[in-house]
Amino acid sequence: MLCLDHLTIIAPSLAEGVEHVRGCLDLDIPYGGTHPEMGTHNHVLRLGEGTYLEVIAADPSAPPPAGPRWFGLGDLKVVQSDWANGNRLRGWVARTDDIDAVLIGHGELLGGKIRIGTYGQFSLLPDGSLPLDGVLPSVIDRAGRNPRSTRLKDHGVQLRDFVLEHPSPAKITALYEKLGIRNAPLVQEGPRARYFATIDTARGLKTLH
Repeated sequence: MLCLDHLTIIAPSLAEGVEHVRGCLDLDIPYGGTHPEMGTHNHVLRLGEGTYLEVIAADPSAPPPAGPRWFGLGDLKVVQSDWANGNRLRGWVARTDDIDAVLIGHGELLGGKIRIGTYGQFSLLPDGSLPLDGVLPSVIDRAGRNPRSTRLKDHGVQLRDFVLEHPSPAKITALYEKLGIRNAPLVQEGPRARYFATIDTARGLKTLH
């Protein structure tokens, strides 16, 4: 079983990602930490009991990783191009308690697994790109630890809806069902793949994209 764990804004820099969230939600997303194995760092915001928002970017002060960076962050030109085109909420991560079973059944779509410090095991394609260009989730297995959202400060912000626009909604919905994803994004027809999240804040409902 897979379950929505967190949403990811993939930014050319943390400053740009934080500013984008501020513009959309009218709040500052707190600093999270670093991922030395990947040469990345992030900001994180709890979005309810089991979900959070992550802004992630390559860390310019860290040495490059030995292998591919996750979330496609190894190709800065692509990241910058997506950002310029308004593709900022670029993907999401699903959690599982048995990543081996998930990847045995769907490794051709999701990749193999790596270990990231104390975070657990994470799925990664050989080139570090997003699964199906972000339409499918990356997968995390925290080895029995509670979801990270439960360890984040509650700022009174709640995820209400997570929607994917896509030219072939029935095809993507069928893929989500095949993967056995609980609370996957709602897929609606649109001209291109694009995510929207409706978030309840102290200043009312806001849209993150």
